[in-house]
Amino acid sequence: MPEPGPSDPFVQMLADSPALFPHALDPGTGAITLIRLSEADLRRVSFLDETVRGPDALSRTVPWNQLERAAAALTEGCGFVFHIGHVGSTLLSRLLGAHPRILSLREPAVLRMLAQLDAEPEAAGWRPGDAQARLPTIVKLLSRRFAPDQIPLVKATSYASELAPALMARPYGPQAIFLFVRPERFLATILAGENSPAEALRLAPSRLTRLARRLSPLSSQSDALSIGETVAMGWACEMTALTRAAESAGARVLWLDFDRFLADPHAALGRCFAHLNVEAGTEDIEAILAGPDMTRYSKAPEHPYDAAERARALNAARDKASDEIARGVAWLESAAAQVPAIRAAVELSIP
Repeated sequence: MPEPGPSDPFVQMLADSPALFPHALDPGTGAITLIRLSEADLRRVSFLDETVRGPDALSRTVPWNQLERAAAALTEGCGFVFHIGHVGSTLLSRLLGAHPRILSLREPAVLRMLAQLDAEPEAAGWRPGDAQARLPTIVKLLSRRFAPDQIPLVKATSYASELAPALMARPYGPQAIFLFVRPERFLATILAGENSPAEALRLAPSRLTRLARRLSPLSSQSDALSIGETVAMGWACEMTALTRAAESAGARVLWLDFDRFLADPHAALGRCFAHLNVEAGTEDIEAILAGPDMTRYSKAPEHPYDAAERARALNAARDKASDEIARGVAWLESAAAQVPAIRAAVELSIP
């Protein structure tokens, strides 16, 4: 296949529009599958993962070298939302994306795959550093816009926070929002979910590995932890990933506690828009909050869900799982006493 040149139609298609979206990365070959998505598609979908590719989706799989050369002239310019999981990041992304100047891109699977390959390159025959070497091209593709004044805002999967230090260090100086909740709220949220406790158990071994890679290894093994301790360890893993990424980013990071957002969404959205250099007046924010997003379940908007329902679910979890919440809090206090980075994360989360 010939290498693309400046006049190649493929190069022009990539430059003209974000409609050819980098959907999937084949770890065996390094090839990228691009699928055609309209602006309406990108605003509608909850996740840019395998669920977004329907049977009739137009797609093209491109060898990595060809894509890298075709994207060479593009510029980087997207912002990010990083989070610890189950903290309202999809809701925040939808609300911010309701502003015409923000193009919200929710959880591109290609970033999650690069994070996995960065953590375990040998599993796919990659070399250390190969995944991060691909970040500039992927960031360029995610930075394309439908209008000149749009700001693409990438909400990453929580696992992709492992790439946050490298992404926040990109030369263009990206702005980012780091979304979290305090430990007790996180424990209640996970233990209140129908599927999230099982997810926490499934993720526990990899989260302990990630903590050990970043910090001094903790003495616990995942199979020795109770469910409350497992969830607390997950909070520590995800929060220390964010605090590490924030170390060199300084004022380019806006930390946002989701509970504080719910207490005053108007003020919180105003801070987020200002941080992203997007002008949004009182009437703009009121109109966004009066829209459907605050009263629907963001991951599945066909279902009603609001702050009152969230509060009821959390209170029920606190009643039902108070012992495990207490075990989780105690585990985190012990870990914070042993590991300075976990202690710093806990202190940051305290109102």
